[in-house]
Parts: sequence; structure tokens; C-alpha cells
Amino acid sequence: MTTVENEFGMREFAGKRALVTGGTRGIGAAVVRRLLDAGAEVLTTARSATGTVPEGATFVEADVRTRAGAEALAAVAHKELGGVDVLVHNAGGAQPYKDASAIPDEEWQNALDLNFLASVRLNSLLTPGMRERRSGVVVHVSSAAVPTVAPPFLHYVTAKAALEAYSRGLASELAPFGIRVNTVSPGRTATPGGEATREQWARLDAGPGQDTTRPPLGRDGRPDDIADAMLFLLSDRAGWLTGSNLVVDGGEFPRS
Repeated sequence: MTTVENEFGMREFAGKRALVTGGTRGIGAAVVRRLLDAGAEVLTTARSATGTVPEGATFVEADVRTRAGAEALAAVAHKELGGVDVLVHNAGGAQPYKDASAIPDEEWQNALDLNFLASVRLNSLLTPGMRERRSGVVVHVSSAAVPTVAPPFLHYVTAKAALEAYSRGLASELAPFGIRVNTVSPGRTATPGGEATREQWARLDAGPGQDTTRPPLGRDGRPDDIADAMLFLLSDRAGWLTGSNLVVDGGEFPRS
């Protein structure tokens, strides 16, 4: 794997402490590997140890959908790392339904807890340390599909839209403390979770809004495509970027 270096020839994240949620497969695992290769000390988490933890990372099982899970994870981050300099909110997802009216209340709540409130809770526990150090970077993972508001995923894109608004507000609040907050919005990416979701959607008779064509760049995204964009936002190279949303979708969802 290629080592990421800065202009001084040193590994770019040497000495940095990173926490990545949902880091045992797909995009999350790619981000963890990139950070490790660039010299960071990395703690990652998932609801269960069913994925493969990238070698060199520390894994803790935690359910970030709950306040108790967020508190337990933050406690481990403080104990094992002494706090975090880099925080990546990658855990997310939802299952499709036939249409918006078929989405039950509990799925709306689950989508909000996983895709929005997990970030809010964990930030409230870990950014105070960044404030004290007057340094840190937070990246939230949204979705390039937010503007499409496809009815089978209305609970998911609604939660991600809330996350994007929250991210911009948090960026404004934390900027005076030297903390940057940005969002990455992946398009269709070849991950185990993404493939499973698309198969579920296909079984719903290709519900409204589903697009089976390739993105304009001719292929689905790869986890490393998203991880490379993420690493830029996490690095000092993006030192004058905060409150932004970097869409990485191969041109799938053009935005005006």
C-alpha cells in the first residue's frame, strides 16, 4: 500500500489519533487502512465483529445508535487513545420499502438514530476535547442521493439531509476553536452493504427513483475512491475547508 507523505517526507497523520465508526468493511475499512498507512493510531467500531478489522487498528464493539453505545465508545476512545484528533462518522444505512407510506415508525427512528443522531451524540462527547486542544477535524458521511428523495429511501435521505444541515451548523460553531467539520457524500459504491441494499430494492420491483445505469464516469465507485477523498478532507491540505460537502459520485447526481 502506498504511504501517504507530506512535503517533508513524513507520514501525513503521524501522531494523530483517529476514530472511524463502521470501519470493518466497505468505505469505513478503506478509510481505516488509509489512515493507518498514513501513520495514524486508529480505533474503529461496528455493531458486531462480523467484518474484518484492518490490521493495526483497535476494534471495539459498540452500537452508536444509542446514547449508551456512544458513551461507551467515547470512554474507550479516551482510555485507549487519550482523546481523538480525527473523527469519521461512517456508520449508516437503511433498508428500502415499497414506498414512503410503508416505512414504519420504528424504521424512521432507526434511520434517524443511525444516520444522524449517532453523529450528534458522539460529537457531543468527543469534540469538547478538541475544543480544549483547539484542534481537530470531523467528517460526516452523507449520500449523493439526498437531492433525489426517492420514496423507498425517504427515511434514509431525510436523516442524511438533517446530517448535512447539522454538519454546516457545527462547522460554524467549532471554527473559532480550530476544528474543521466537513461532509463527504458518496454515490453508488461497490460495497457489501451497498450491494445488499440494491438487491433488496430490486426485489421491490425496482421502486420509483431507482436508476440501474452506470455513473457518467463509467463504473461504480470503489471504497478507495471515497477513502482518498476523505483523507484529503481529514488532512492539513484541506486546512481552509470547513462546512463543505464533497460529493464523490462519478457524476451520478449532478448538482447545480
